Amino acid sequence: MNAPGRRAALPSYDHRTPQALLPDSLVVRHRNSRGEIKEFDFSTLTVAEPFQRSLATLFAARCAPQGWSTHVSSSKYWRHVSYFADFLAAQPETVRDIDDLSAAVLRRWRNSLPLHDKQRFTRMAFLLREDPRLQSGAVADELLRRVRLAPSSTQSYSDQEFTRITVAARRTFRTARKRIDANALHLQRWHAGAFAEDSQEWLLGEALDVLARTGLVPEERKPNNMASEGFLYVAADKYQKALGGAKAQFTWQRLFLSRMETTALAVLLMAQFGWNLSVIAGLAVPKASPDPGADGQPTYRLELDKPRRGPSRHHETRNVTDTGAGSAGRLITHALQATRFARSCVAQSAPETDRLMVWRTGHRGPLKVSTDREQPVGVFRFGVLSQDASAWAQAQGFTGSPFLRGRRTVLAVNRREPAQQSEQTFDRSYVLVDRRVQRDSVNVIAAGAEAALTQARNTLLVAALRDSGDPDHVETATADCADPYASPFSNSADLGCTASFLLCLACTNATVHPGHHSRLAHLGAALNNLRSALHPTVWQREWAEHHARLEDLRTRLGNAVWEQALMRVSDADRDLIDHLLHGMLEA
Repeated sequence: MNAPGRRAALPSYDHRTPQALLPDSLVVRHRNSRGEIKEFDFSTLTVAEPFQRSLATLFAARCAPQGWSTHVSSSKYWRHVSYFADFLAAQPETVRDIDDLSAAVLRRWRNSLPLHDKQRFTRMAFLLREDPRLQSGAVADELLRRVRLAPSSTQSYSDQEFTRITVAARRTFRTARKRIDANALHLQRWHAGAFAEDSQEWLLGEALDVLARTGLVPEERKPNNMASEGFLYVAADKYQKALGGAKAQFTWQRLFLSRMETTALAVLLMAQFGWNLSVIAGLAVPKASPDPGADGQPTYRLELDKPRRGPSRHHETRNVTDTGAGSAGRLITHALQATRFARSCVAQSAPETDRLMVWRTGHRGPLKVSTDREQPVGVFRFGVLSQDASAWAQAQGFTGSPFLRGRRTVLAVNRREPAQQSEQTFDRSYVLVDRRVQRDSVNVIAAGAEAALTQARNTLLVAALRDSGDPDHVETATADCADPYASPFSNSADLGCTASFLLCLACTNATVHPGHHSRLAHLGAALNNLRSALHPTVWQREWAEHHARLEDLRTRLGNAVWEQALMRVSDADRDLIDHLLHGMLEA
């Protein structure tokens, strides 16, 4: 289905996927996911013609639909291929084709690369390994060799830094949204006939009406030597007073976001969801649930495109609900409100375009846009670039684009969960290398160790092991007690110990000698039987700690002693343990 919901047209019966490399050509044509084509001429490489053809064949295989989806990816690999070809051309060995590659040449190439640029080897090795001639042997082993890459220098923000960035973005976007809402209200009142005709309020309403329908305020052309076409487009004199001036903030910015305001919105989306720029730029207009419910809180369905996940895993959907101020759904509501006029104008000229992040530019001339991005529609642009983020940050007094560090802060520090990467990549590239996570983990690890120690003390044997009993001790169902009135489990020394006999093994006053072994071994067997009869949750809650102490006792005594104890179990031991498990010995 296409964006408006009409069934897309099927290709003709004789349709064939265009070939990336024709049989008699060395030019690879990469068609990206948008259908745009970029050509790479392998005849320009500084290697022999057979090697050019081999490299072109490997490259073309990655340009298939299940391979690279963007020209950014293919262009990056093309640079690595060119660099590799230049390296081979400078070597004393003659390498006419892939067959002539040696492990020594590959090792020399890998060692020549600086640590921060080892990806040139790993990516080129990824291509070469696809050749059938390099599936085994010394060269294949060299291509499979793990390469130590330079650790990432990107670190997360502190709480204070991240708060300042989000506050600045919220301030920028909120100002823009309120401006658009105020002008939208004025336009609504104009449509309702609230203003006297030809009054300043009425003229402003008429100008806004034209702006909402065309993206332009009523204009006229005036000669200007500085303009590229020799003319300058300005608001018509009739409307300039009502608008308040001819500058952008008085004209088209009344209903549309600017580039920097859209960047601020992108920063808020990154801070809320942890998305990167490519996901935000490609975000389709969220659809609200057809039945928002009696509370009137809309739930939006977000359709995300995440190319880095690999083929068949690009797409993901997520539902978010507008539950009020500060919620993820409220941010989506505000984004829809702020872009509604821009999206309406785009829909008139390009109804198949369905992008949330749309903004208006003040430039009328042609603008070079990457073939991987949504192409401009008139004066409207889509998405945000990294240079836009850097420009916004500089204007706000920050250094560099906030997206890399900000996304690391959201995922590695705040959420501790991966977004577009595997758990292994997330741990290796985000969590373990982040200094803030390392500092915060010290207290977490210490708390975990303390909890584990406490749990171990609670579940392991505390009672002392003796070779024989002490006549001064009091016998219990599971051990001997040195002092029932000094129990750690009782709040009153006058009453003596009121704890279950099952806790005797966890008491510092208790001792265990061979006279107890048979009944304790029988108790362990009885708890194992209960485990098979009870629900796991119930057994874990009621009996797991007692069983763990008996297992610890078994480990200390040894299996041989424990098995002999089981063979000596008497009827008195069985009755005693039966009464204990049925609660008949409790106070």
